[in-house]
Amino acid sequence: MRILQVVTYISPDGAYGGPVRVAINQAKALSEMGHEVVVAAAAGGFEGPLPDAFDGFPVHLFPARRVIPKSGFAGLTSPSLLNWFRGAMRNVDVIHVHLARDLVTLPVAAIALLAKKPLVVQTHGMIDHTDNVLGVPLDRILTRPVLRAARCVMYLTDREQADLIDVAGANLRLAHLPNGVPLPESPATEHAQGPHVAPEALYLARLHPRKRPLVFVRAAGALSTVFPTARFSLVGADEGEGKAVHAALQRQNGIGRITWSGSVAPEKTLERMRKAAVYVLPSTDEPFPMAVLEAMSLGLPVIVTDTCGLAPMVQEQSAGIVCSDDPEDVERALARLLADPELRLEMGYHARRAVKKTYSMPSVAAKLLSIYTTAYKLKESPA
Repeated sequence: MRILQVVTYISPDGAYGGPVRVAINQAKALSEMGHEVVVAAAAGGFEGPLPDAFDGFPVHLFPARRVIPKSGFAGLTSPSLLNWFRGAMRNVDVIHVHLARDLVTLPVAAIALLAKKPLVVQTHGMIDHTDNVLGVPLDRILTRPVLRAARCVMYLTDREQADLIDVAGANLRLAHLPNGVPLPESPATEHAQGPHVAPEALYLARLHPRKRPLVFVRAAGALSTVFPTARFSLVGADEGEGKAVHAALQRQNGIGRITWSGSVAPEKTLERMRKAAVYVLPSTDEPFPMAVLEAMSLGLPVIVTDTCGLAPMVQEQSAGIVCSDDPEDVERALARLLADPELRLEMGYHARRAVKKTYSMPSVAAKLLSIYTTAYKLKESPA
């Protein structure tokens, strides 16, 4: 099968996060199954010419252009990508758009529909109710028509399914598709070498208000004296909380063991995670964080809040600790894992097993291929 995937934005620091990792993981797995996969995106932040590969997979990248100031990724477009897409889509069987409210993926999806090409979309929790002054007309003109006409709309969680119905109505062709990650051959170093003398608690995510890096810094400050050998590390690009995090670190007495090292290239994420003992993501309303799955794939116990889309699985599989969004609750969860190396190893083992059983790329790719096949054979779109 010939498949064309489009995602909004690719950059060397992985600023667009999970959707890019999902697209690349899917493309690699489908290619290994013998299918022809093309991944395209708007891009920026690279030195020199745009690369023709990203994280080890061939990509078609086109310069991103900002047309709406101070609007994040939503205000980006790429005329050269849209022009290229019109020709590239002619020779593919299915078009898979990682859809968001932006001026890259929505126009791409609309072009595919006008050409009557089989279109499936995956929204990654990025489309829900909005009263935004730009979002409301965009939904009327593009978002709703695209969702209603797509041959399949893929969702991650029950909440995302409800959000999509709220935005575009009940007459959608919906299908559940979990994210997946490759299972690394080598697990976290604690599993190979035994508990660390100086265990590291790791926050690896964008420094964005929703992800609440300051909650991690607060917990680290409180626990640095309780666990004098422990280390607390933040890794991620600044997306609004950098100044506040820097100021908070300056106030901490244990600043030498509480650090922020900036972003890490996506292809080096697992290598960085492997050194840690605990992965912490204090986010609220996080639909399906890829970084949590990646940490679990290495055998790291994870700490997430009860509004995280992966919280039920973490709880059921004893793959870590699910806590409330109260900063003190996050602190208690981290203290519990730092104090008990055997619990860390046990929960880490459960985490790696859960990824292998439910979120491995071969099983996700097989389900995705079934969705593609149904979309390709479908001749009509819902009214």
